[in-house]
Amino acid sequence: MDNKELTEKSGNRRIPLVLASFAGVFIVYFIIMSMISPGKKLSAIRSEYAIQPSEQNPPDKRLYSDSAYIGMLKEKSFLKAKIAMAETDSVSLALNLADSTANLEISGVRVHSARMTGIRISKILLSGNPETICSMLSRPLNIVRDFATIKKEPLMIKMAPKDTSEFKPDVIPDTSDYEPVNYILETDSGLRIIVYQSEEVNPSDKRRLFFFDLNDRFRTLWSALKDVAVFKIPDYKPYIRIRLPKADAKVIYRAIPRKGQVAVYI
Repeated sequence: MDNKELTEKSGNRRIPLVLASFAGVFIVYFIIMSMISPGKKLSAIRSEYAIQPSEQNPPDKRLYSDSAYIGMLKEKSFLKAKIAMAETDSVSLALNLADSTANLEISGVRVHSARMTGIRISKILLSGNPETICSMLSRPLNIVRDFATIKKEPLMIKMAPKDTSEFKPDVIPDTSDYEPVNYILETDSGLRIIVYQSEEVNPSDKRRLFFFDLNDRFRTLWSALKDVAVFKIPDYKPYIRIRLPKADAKVIYRAIPRKGQVAVYI
């Protein structure tokens, strides 16, 4: 075997090693950037919503450890957000995580209430400065997009009758009775509200929830990869994940407008 053949074989062996090394470095880089992402989001929340203290009358930091003060602060923020939503004369959603209820409201009047059976909240919403988080939640969260396993508005295609003798009333079953009800509401603040139905009505519900969640993870991963590829820290989106009875989850999703508003009490 001459020197040329040895050089070619050695070069062919280096290519996989170089690719593997590059992939390893990129994975480590991606993990580091992803770990930085929540901290960056918390800093952004502090920068945008932090209340500037008065130099003449600075706040007593001991208040932040007083549960009664924090409770009143949360209630005040929740009421402010609900009052702002009531001015729109539109259907809005009020999530009270303290008493585990999801309420539909019109002009401040509750028209539907559902009991949550499970709640999970991003750590940065719980570990951040209570005053800053309350400041963020003192205004309604505007829904900018949503992803769901059911249609927002059921579509019905109907042939017009020639005359009144051919008219027949529509008796069309709602297919969403057989479809799982899971959806994600993304808001302008970056907060995501994830709603899963609490029951497993059909044997396939668990599998379809798995794929719905998997698709969401792929969307998040793809967005993060695009950010990292241009040396940008991925955008972390805090979440509130709740479980509701299927019927209530469907009513809430279809009642709130596509660009509706949400008030949250944590």
